[in-house]
Amino acid sequence: MNAPTTRAGFVAIVGAPNAGKSTLVNALVGSKVSIVSPKVQTTRMRVIGIAMTDLPDGGRAQVVLVDTPGIFRIAKRRLERAMVAAAWQGAEDADVVGLMVDAERGIGQETRAIVERLKESKAPRFLILNKIDLVPREALLALTAELNALLPFEHTFMVSALKQDGIADVLTACAERLPVSPFLYPEDQAADLPLRLLAAEVTREQVFLQLHQELPYEAAVETEKWEERKDGSVRIEQIIHVQRDGQRAIFLGKGGARIKQIGARARHELSQMLERPVHLFLHVKVSERWAEDPSHYRAIGLDYDPKS
Repeated sequence: MNAPTTRAGFVAIVGAPNAGKSTLVNALVGSKVSIVSPKVQTTRMRVIGIAMTDLPDGGRAQVVLVDTPGIFRIAKRRLERAMVAAAWQGAEDADVVGLMVDAERGIGQETRAIVERLKESKAPRFLILNKIDLVPREALLALTAELNALLPFEHTFMVSALKQDGIADVLTACAERLPVSPFLYPEDQAADLPLRLLAAEVTREQVFLQLHQELPYEAAVETEKWEERKDGSVRIEQIIHVQRDGQRAIFLGKGGARIKQIGARARHELSQMLERPVHLFLHVKVSERWAEDPSHYRAIGLDYDPKS
C-alpha cells in the first residue's frame, strides 16, 4: 500500500497596498502571523505563515504562505524600494503566486503594473478577489473578465478574507499545485518569524491602530531585550523609533497615557500569542536617520541597497 502523498511549497500573496493580503494569510493559517491595520504598508517584510491541509487523495499538504509587502507603482523612499524588492523576491521564489485584488477598489494603477510583471512568472497564477461582500455580482463578473483578459489566471477565487468566506477553496487549490515533497517545517509551527521580531510587529500594529491618523508609517519598533524569567513569564523591552521630537510627544500622550495604552494592548495580545505572562516595557527614541540605517533593514528582513 502506498504511503499518503505529502506536498509542500511556497505560495506568495501579492497585490497593491491594503488589498487584504495579511488578513487572508492570517485566516488561512488560523492564527495571527502578520499585522493588520487600516493604514497602507503595514507589512514591511516577507512574513511566512504555515497552513496544513488535507489532500483529496488522503495525503497532507503544507502550504507555506508568503505575505509580501504591498507593491506600489512609484516607490520614492529607500524603505519603500526595499519593500517592493522584497515583495517581488517573494513572488519569484514561489511555487504558486496569488494576486489579491480589492474588488471594491477595482483595477488601479498598482494592480495593472503588478499584472504586467506577473506575465513573466513561470509559476501558476491565481486571482483572488477580496471584499466581495461589498460589490454587486455583476461588477465582480466584469472585474474577473477584465483581469483575466489582461493576464489569464489558472483559477479565480472570490473571497471575503475578513469574514473568512471562500478561503478554504483557495487553500485547497494552492495545496494541489504544490510539488510532492516532505514538509518544510514542523506540522505544529504556524510561522517562520523570530519571536523578538514577532513581538515588535505586534507593538507596531498597536501603534498603527491608535496613531494612524497622527503619525507617518515610518515609525519603527525594535525588540532590544528579551529575558526569560524563572516563573515562566518573559520580560520584553522595546524601543519605538521616531524621526522628530514632535512625534515622540504624540506617542507619549498627556502624562504618558498614550504609550501606556499602546503597551497595555500589545502586552495583552502578546500574552495570548505566547500563552504566558508578558512584562512589556516601551521606550520612545528620536532616531532621525533610522530609515537610512542598514542594521534596521536587516532586522526586519529587508535588503539594504546602498545605491537605492
